[in-house]
Amino acid sequence: MITEKFNLNKKICIITGGAGFLGEKYAEAVIEASGIPVLIDINSKALSQVVCSLEKKYKKEIFGLKADITNKKDLESAKKKILEKYNRIDILINNAATNPKIEDNQKQENWTRFENFPEEVWLNDLAVGLKGSFLCSQVFGNYMAEKRGGVILNISSDLGIISPDQRIYRKEGIKEEEQIVKPVTYSVVKHGLIGLTKYLATYWAEKNIRVNAICPGGVYNNQDEEFVKKLTNLIPMGRMADKDEYKATVLFLISEASSYMTGSVLVIDGGRTCW
Repeated sequence: MITEKFNLNKKICIITGGAGFLGEKYAEAVIEASGIPVLIDINSKALSQVVCSLEKKYKKEIFGLKADITNKKDLESAKKKILEKYNRIDILINNAATNPKIEDNQKQENWTRFENFPEEVWLNDLAVGLKGSFLCSQVFGNYMAEKRGGVILNISSDLGIISPDQRIYRKEGIKEEEQIVKPVTYSVVKHGLIGLTKYLATYWAEKNIRVNAICPGGVYNNQDEEFVKKLTNLIPMGRMADKDEYKATVLFLISEASSYMTGSVLVIDGGRTCW
């Protein structure tokens, strides 16, 4: 049966940024396909809330670990705990990232603009989004490579394919130099994840490690009405994604349903990057 290809059969799936809005949804996809998610996040309070929510919804024990993905010792400690509990690691979803909600930050004036962008923010964003994915792949991916089998999925973005259209953040009556823009780091990180995907796909191909990436578009989450209108005008399908709309794609790429895919970048953006 072709549907069996989508069954994770109790495989252990690490999800970084597991306490985030989409991290929880990816965990739901894993659970609903009979897999076992392990949520990693630096925010212990948010992580506890997500773990409790998932346990209540699915009546299953959910393993959450507080860890700093920019710290290799933290990740080695997390790996040890996961192996002690499950004795295996099968899948890694590099989901953790920083993503300031620009449409809500008008009062912070022009720090987002490239010429004023703070170096410390640059370093932090790249540390979480790129260094974190690199270290997680190094720690967990190398374990899977030694066991000669596993899957890594990197969560990029439609802005890993195209540049942000800064017009959707523009506010009337504000000087050009004070207009909020999407930060440079978001594009750099999301483009970088695609590079990491292709590098690891070829590097570990002989170790039976598949590495792919998805480039999702924006998800509707009660954003400002004006922002939503401007963004959806850039999308052929005329809407943002639903919060559950990426679950099936993630499951496809971490399951045997995509067994002949590696180094691929799957764009799910309502057609935005077609224009």
